[in-house]
Amino acid sequence: MRPPKKADLGVRLAHLHARLAEVIESMQPDAVAIESVFHAKHARSALVLGHARGVLLLAAAQCELPIHEYAPAAVKKAVTGSGSSGKEQVRKMVEMLLGQTVDGPHDQSDALAVAICHAQVGRFTGKLTELEKALGGRGRGRRHPALRLKLKG
Repeated sequence: MRPPKKADLGVRLAHLHARLAEVIESMQPDAVAIESVFHAKHARSALVLGHARGVLLLAAAQCELPIHEYAPAAVKKAVTGSGSSGKEQVRKMVEMLLGQTVDGPHDQSDALAVAICHAQVGRFTGKLTELEKALGGRGRGRRHPALRLKLKG
């Protein structure tokens, strides 16, 4: 989904929005998972990244997809077991988990890591919901006292 490098910011953002809308249309996902904002080294980089996130979130919201955000440390922990893993370690674990090589920039393996994280959290949340129902559900988002857990990212 790389936009044209020499294009103006608006054109690049429009490209990202259109491409994600195409992917959503063709793949018909149930949800969108995204890494939450992190601190960039340069203010301009953070601002441009914020714009890109905004148009990508807009594309998902326009398709009425639920959006799930995960902290970078939570994604790393879900994939590698450590919230402080480096990009190369994340890539190697993604490749091991998926059983195939991930070539190209690290943001490709990072995106796959977010998807893996969401799959694990979703599976866990689904099991909690099933258990809650089996215990006679409390309704309106309140958990049975036996299921009140505090998860750390």
